[in-house]
Amino acid sequence: MDSIRGQLLIAGPLLGDPNFWRTVVLIVEHNDDGALGLVLNRPSETTVGEAVPQLAELVDPDDDVLVGGPVQQSGVIVLAEFEDPTEAALIAFDDVGILGTAPALVEQAPGVRTARAFAGHAGWGPGQLEGEVERGDWILEPAQHSDAFTPEPSELWPSVLTRKGGSYALIARMPADPSLN
Repeated sequence: MDSIRGQLLIAGPLLGDPNFWRTVVLIVEHNDDGALGLVLNRPSETTVGEAVPQLAELVDPDDDVLVGGPVQQSGVIVLAEFEDPTEAALIAFDDVGILGTAPALVEQAPGVRTARAFAGHAGWGPGQLEGEVERGDWILEPAQHSDAFTPEPSELWPSVLTRKGGSYALIARMPADPSLN
């Protein structure tokens, strides 16, 4: 499988893992060593101002910290839109990528136009993500800027499926428990 960096992984309707049920994951890196992604649609109950006030210059302190995935949830990753994409530690697509982790980088990030804070990330070992995609756990869709920085993260899963169209739009309207339909 070619790299799917910059793609969205949209949780298929049968993906039962509670960490990823109805999630939309932006793949930030994907190579022979595995993949790294951020869940874009899981707001936490904690604001940036409460959890990481030192990011207030980059991220609105009233914004929720998003749960980026089940791996290293005590760590914070900043996804940002960069004026100069070469300033990013990793670029996911276009000018959207990850800010470096050194504390001084926060102060040296004048070229960040928009940013969002994530607690943790999603990770896959070599070949693991490829197997999940082949099994049909994930639906792929190219990421758009509006996906990464949506003002309504909890509405992203049905929104992206509806945008994809066809039978995917039907999945977007499927109830959480189809047996109740």
